[in-house]
Amino acid sequence: MQKPLYDLIIIGASAVGTGAGIYAARRKLNFFIISENIGGEVASSGEIGNWPGIIETNGIELADQFKKHLDSYGVEIKEGWRVEKIEPIKNYHIVHAKRGNEIAQFETKTVIVGSGIHPRHLGVPGEEEHYGKGITYCTVCDGPLYKNKTTVTIGGGNSALESALMLVDIAKKVYVLNLNAAFRGEQILIDKLTQKDNVEIIFEAKTKEIVGEGLVSGVKYDDKNGQEHMLDVQGVMIHIGMVPNSDLVDVKKNDFKEIIVDAKCATSVPGIFAAGDVTNIPYKQIAIAAGQGVTAALAAIEYINRWSAV
Repeated sequence: MQKPLYDLIIIGASAVGTGAGIYAARRKLNFFIISENIGGEVASSGEIGNWPGIIETNGIELADQFKKHLDSYGVEIKEGWRVEKIEPIKNYHIVHAKRGNEIAQFETKTVIVGSGIHPRHLGVPGEEEHYGKGITYCTVCDGPLYKNKTTVTIGGGNSALESALMLVDIAKKVYVLNLNAAFRGEQILIDKLTQKDNVEIIFEAKTKEIVGEGLVSGVKYDDKNGQEHMLDVQGVMIHIGMVPNSDLVDVKKNDFKEIIVDAKCATSVPGIFAAGDVTNIPYKQIAIAAGQGVTAALAAIEYINRWSAV
């Protein structure tokens, strides 16, 4: 039996996938969304106060709203699947996906890559061994495990600030190690954090090692003079940036592995579009990703309207 040729496959079920999925559904395209999970990194976000129309929410609640909106249009979401490769064939594309031991191939006229980003690792001794044993890259997910304990958040951007702000209401003591001499995040978050009594911020601190036997018991760091110090902690929250999930597609990328797109979210390969944090857009924001998802969907529709089977 010949495989169905879809109009569109959307990779990722977060802000990009929701924006694109709504518009694709309204145009009655033959499509689906495929993703390992619903919400992606959005679901790992703490307090969210910059999503238009909602004064305050959090990542889990917003991801749930994404799912409900897609469900209202009857959008099919293939959850739990990891897309491993997009293979261009003549004038269409084969999306190769895997879920456990199950593999599948889907043929489609167009693809929107909204696969997002994943946390960057420190690459220091003890990090790999202690992952899940006191180390996390998602404070929203694991922060509640450290009630009345001592933690350290490593990083200097918004995600690190949000991590530390969440922990001040959970942990007994919260350290923040920042490699730079100042924070790079939003001033409103910096102001909130610096007013907390159980927070100690250490600038120009280079993390050297995460120690412990079985479970994390401490973090070694060098100060700006190269002198080594040890913090006795039970939890380590690493928030030092993100890496694009762009390996699944062979298109033109920049030095940061971000997919290069034009104003219509088109990549260097006809029929493949990309949107959101996986691309070279200058600002990584949920609202921008959703808008780019809409742009990518409209551009894909324009492409489909001109598509020829020949």
